[in-house]
Amino acid sequence: MKDNRRDFLKKAAIGTAAASFGGVLPGFSPKSYANIAGANDRVTVAVMGVNSRGRALGNNFALQKNCEVIYISDVDRRAAAKCISSVAKNQGNKPKAAPDFRKALEDKDLDALVVAAPDHWHAPAAILASSAGKHVYLEKPCSHNPHEGELLVKAVEKYKNVIQMGNQRRSWPNVVAAIKELHDGAIGKTYMARTWYANNRGSIGTGKKTSVPSWLDYELWQGPAPRLDYQDNLIHYNWHWFWHWGTGEALNNGTHFVDLARWGLDVEYPTKVTSVGGRYRYKDDWETPDTQTIGLEFGDKGTITWEGRSCNGRTSDGGTVGVVFYGEKGSLQINGGNEYKIFDLKNKLVKEVKNDTNFVEGDLMNPSQALDAHHIQNFFSAIKNGEKLNSDIIGGHQSTLLVQLGNIAQRTGRTLDIDPSNGHILNNPDAMKYWSREYEPGWEPKV
Repeated sequence: MKDNRRDFLKKAAIGTAAASFGGVLPGFSPKSYANIAGANDRVTVAVMGVNSRGRALGNNFALQKNCEVIYISDVDRRAAAKCISSVAKNQGNKPKAAPDFRKALEDKDLDALVVAAPDHWHAPAAILASSAGKHVYLEKPCSHNPHEGELLVKAVEKYKNVIQMGNQRRSWPNVVAAIKELHDGAIGKTYMARTWYANNRGSIGTGKKTSVPSWLDYELWQGPAPRLDYQDNLIHYNWHWFWHWGTGEALNNGTHFVDLARWGLDVEYPTKVTSVGGRYRYKDDWETPDTQTIGLEFGDKGTITWEGRSCNGRTSDGGTVGVVFYGEKGSLQINGGNEYKIFDLKNKLVKEVKNDTNFVEGDLMNPSQALDAHHIQNFFSAIKNGEKLNSDIIGGHQSTLLVQLGNIAQRTGRTLDIDPSNGHILNNPDAMKYWSREYEPGWEPKV
């Protein structure tokens, strides 16, 4: 941590907007931002999709003194107005409304697009922004399907821009330290990671086809997805549970901790993928599993499991979310916060690293504002001076692909054999039908 702080002070002294450590995060000492050399060299951003998580992101970006939010884009004019008001209070000036984010992309003074719209929009919006010469902060999952993830990798190669996925724990200091402990051999050879998510989500009921509300541009909300009639239990949030627009709990929450597991085990693509589960708790319109276990094998390197329980919030190892790594000499556990524990083989706690920066479990909008500023600042530093991204789009695609493959195994009811060199499904035409999707004519993402 001392080295990180020395690096930060050195960069600040030469006018670089570097990663923030030591009391310069929102919620700590905001006034100290004004003393950072180069703080006025701001990154200008537009935020797309601001009903819930996007509004939190918009305000977090606005709180960064080396950033200015200049556009808010949302197809729900109520959500847009609310976000414009809160962002204006946080940064002191009012961003413009751009209901269609593509209009914001036409502004030559715009540096980056923050994408927090529904999953079916993630990759197409990021590709459009890339082709317009903009950088992208892309909420997880980075794509709706594996083909889109590969397109994102091609986009960065073609347009030479910065795309950072929003798996923010890649930048949380104590999580970074925990993974370093693993790689330095704290528990010996690490060969298994178990991850989980638990919640008590209620039924979404049976939707009724109805007229589109006056406050919603449903045509633009659907965007690249083939057109379906509007129904009253879809917007907002419940789209997560429909395959047409969403990707289920596996990508909604599983991506975060499967990403940590992949990072800790230092693996890329699997050799075999399995999944069991279903929609068990309620009889309603919910299509994706509410209960699911995904198994990922990486040859002789190890294995990752993810357990998702959307309708039973019973904790596991003391947390509703987390990952436990198992190795030759013990285990290492990371739950939802910026902290970790190491145990020996006799389950004795041998090390505990705590942090008093809060992570609020169950807060869908903004569970970790101060910690996430580390990730945002890393994004800015990559734009301004080429600093290495903590979560570049190659790694973002690899982690997203793991849970996408889990969903494909679930939907086909088959074990998938995978090419470990690129993550492609082997000898399974039925599974490959889910590699991409159909698009509304004229909306197909292209690089």
